[in-house]
Amino acid sequence: MVTKLHYMEMGDLYLINGEARAHTRTLNVKQNYEEWFSFVGEQDLPLADLDVILMRKDPPFDTEFIYATYILERAEEKGTLIVNKPQSLRDCNEKLFTAWFSDLTPETLVTRNKAQLKAFWEKHSDIILKPLDGMGGASIFRVKEGDPNLGVIAETLTEHGTRYCMAQKLPASH
Repeated sequence: MVTKLHYMEMGDLYLINGEARAHTRTLNVKQNYEEWFSFVGEQDLPLADLDVILMRKDPPFDTEFIYATYILERAEEKGTLIVNKPQSLRDCNEKLFTAWFSDLTPETLVTRNKAQLKAFWEKHSDIILKPLDGMGGASIFRVKEGDPNLGVIAETLTEHGTRYCMAQKLPASH
């Protein structure tokens, strides 16, 4: 049995007459730290022809991301295994979903209300503020007791009360 790896990005996915398809590049993986992969060919194929698709995309999860999950769902309906199920990706924001496991996380507030953020900060005195749709450490702020920047940070992250953000109590070991 020959295993073929196909590489594609969101922009390569499309639907035609309800069929999920993609422009893919065949990926050749090598045991070489200097040059560990190469693309050896291109093709356009139905996603249903693939056995497995691994879906991994960094935020933001915008409408383009949502559309891509719908396309992948069409392939899933035809029997292709989609690792990171499209419906679950839409349902479970990776930061917000931690609320279902609050016994395993630091005390957390999700709000877009500046007064609630201030009260949370006053209660805990050392907190982390972050956007729900960020990645790679972008726009993550530590706000310590007496920090004069809480107001501007809250306004920036919530875009003046129009977007939710997350505040978490910093564990005492820091």
